[in-house]
Amino acid sequence: MNDSVRYLVAKDAVIDTLNRLFMAVDERDWAGARECLALQVLLDVSSMSGEPPAMLAAEEIVQAWAGALGSMEAAHHQAGNFRVEINGSEADVSCYGIAFHYLTHPSGENTRRFVGSYNFHLSKLDERWAVDRFKYNLKFVDGNVDLEGAN
Repeated sequence: MNDSVRYLVAKDAVIDTLNRLFMAVDERDWAGARECLALQVLLDVSSMSGEPPAMLAAEEIVQAWAGALGSMEAAHHQAGNFRVEINGSEADVSCYGIAFHYLTHPSGENTRRFVGSYNFHLSKLDERWAVDRFKYNLKFVDGNVDLEGAN
């Protein structure tokens, strides 16, 4: 296999890892989501939470996602416009992302939408790519920002 083909195969595998991560979260397949992460991940969601970036065990991240989405009737994460740079066994990826959360609400405002972008770093571990840095860059939130609230 020549270098161009090797690069395209690696690029496809990296994007597939991220797509599998988003889909696993939406399907509440926590084991599947966990498989897309390295043992430790530098997680930065400061643009949304105000909390500083932190190095967390993958299991902690998955448990947090399970808790945050536990009350939702549905979640949908859509990513696109992938930009991928691969250097050996490491990859840097940026992409756009939209997340929809749905929960029947007394107000009739049943959805919350997050719009932003992501920056990921992945490393090749054995034969799989795994996310070891995850940064979310919130642009805006729309809809019912207090979806879990009683109003």
